[in-house]
Amino acid sequence: MFKKILIANRGEIALRIVRTCKEMGIKTVAVYSTADRDSLHVRFSDEAVCIGPPSGTASYLNIPQIMAAVEITNADAVHPGYGFLAENAEFAEVCADYGVKFIGPTPDMMRKMGDKITAKETMIAANVPVVPGSEGLIQDIPEGLEIAEEIGYPILLKATAGGGGKGMRIVREAEEFETAWQQARQEAGASFGNDGIYIEKFVEEPRHIEIQIVGDQYGKVVHLSERDCSIQRRHQKLVEECPSPFMTDDLRERMGEAAVKAGEAIKYEGCGTVEFLVDKHRNFYFMEMNTRIQVEHPVTEEVIDHDLIKEQIKIAAGEPLSGKHYLPGSVHVMECRINAEDPFNGFRPSPGKIQYFHSPKGHGVRVDTHAYAGYMIPPYYDSMIAKLICKAQTREECIRKMQRALDEFIVEGVKTTIPFHKKLMANEDFRNGNFHTRFLDTFDFDE
Repeated sequence: MFKKILIANRGEIALRIVRTCKEMGIKTVAVYSTADRDSLHVRFSDEAVCIGPPSGTASYLNIPQIMAAVEITNADAVHPGYGFLAENAEFAEVCADYGVKFIGPTPDMMRKMGDKITAKETMIAANVPVVPGSEGLIQDIPEGLEIAEEIGYPILLKATAGGGGKGMRIVREAEEFETAWQQARQEAGASFGNDGIYIEKFVEEPRHIEIQIVGDQYGKVVHLSERDCSIQRRHQKLVEECPSPFMTDDLRERMGEAAVKAGEAIKYEGCGTVEFLVDKHRNFYFMEMNTRIQVEHPVTEEVIDHDLIKEQIKIAAGEPLSGKHYLPGSVHVMECRINAEDPFNGFRPSPGKIQYFHSPKGHGVRVDTHAYAGYMIPPYYDSMIAKLICKAQTREECIRKMQRALDEFIVEGVKTTIPFHKKLMANEDFRNGNFHTRFLDTFDFDE
């Protein structure tokens, strides 16, 4: 087992990893930018190293600075968390060159699944259903128009190196194609340094349902069931739950088998998530694979009563899978992301100092956060300050528990998404499970 793990991340996920490492008897090293010197992950780690100024590029994305921290602290492993360098194959290679274990998949696995065109080809070879679309990158507008006509409108232009909705445009008719093409390429190039674009059939009113998988170094891959992530805004998830109110036992079995096939196709090591679009007829299509721990991993942890960060670390140290599995219908778990944003003003970020902070408690209530009264939320990073996770016997009970917990969650000094979540939990369609990824397009955001 590792003696010391450097956590190449910040905020709640860094603190989350620190806690598991302490419970496993593993020393931790926090890295931080000058904007994060007062963050809890810095306070509770065994050692801390400043790696640069506030900008993510100059700090949390700065591989030489992070590796310098590894060297001076003699860390023997690196946990990347999610975001930043978590799916960066070059970073994983540098770690290997230094003789330091990267807690996650190999660079080759990342490359196979990180590029969406390569991932799609890999899934086709593994007999995993994929959304109809172009066989590769589109070279020019005439080619794109021809493929769009073959597939049939509406179609989706997607950046091959994309994520978070960047470099993505819906095209409903041929007259819109050229403008959307230019916009998607420009945004993709600016966001990822890669303006490659491909085409997929746009699945209208789909569910976004993902399957958590775990693989060890000995070729074994298992799935830990689904998370429904359909409540999202501009492709950013806001609520996740398990089991999905749309799921059937048969669909779960088929999607689980497909996700395991995806993992086995690349001999996947570590925790990963296979994401699917599911249409209203319950046909499912591979969308992408995230080769890292997800923001919403606590949903699965609470359903199976197992620490996925601990599982990641044990797998990276060469231990076989623990054998934990999902028991369908045993509990219902839901997570609300609490962001420092104004939900009634276009979700505008609301950085600043938290004057008062009270997190809810009680049976079946979990809060993952790095925030506290007096904490200054920096404007340089993602605006999520907490995750509120509730567990109950049924979905209806879970929603009621979430409503109670949201009423107890008090954050003063900045705007948060708590009022939005309260409105959502009271929404009749949501409570009845009648929603899809475009649900919030028609949601009443008035205070």
